[in-house]
Amino acid sequence: MTVSKALLTSALTAVVAMSAASPVFAAAKEKCYGVTMAGKNDCASSGHNCAGQTKLDKDAGDWKYVAAGSCTKMGGHMMAPEAK
Repeated sequence: MTVSKALLTSALTAVVAMSAASPVFAAAKEKCYGVTMAGKNDCASSGHNCAGQTKLDKDAGDWKYVAAGSCTKMGGHMMAPEAK
């Protein structure tokens, strides 16, 4: 096998391995309420209908995805606040 074929094979193997591992990383996330910074939320909430539209830092009704197990360490909560 030539050097260029060996490098190409190695690169393709790495790409396949990384794409197979991607779902594992996606599953290790959870919604965390009350930790977003203005304009950095991940999805809609009661005050708006799109990601990136929160106006306040750490709004209790806005959420973002964080690493599983880190939400409460960041001062957030796992459930949406009750509607008033």
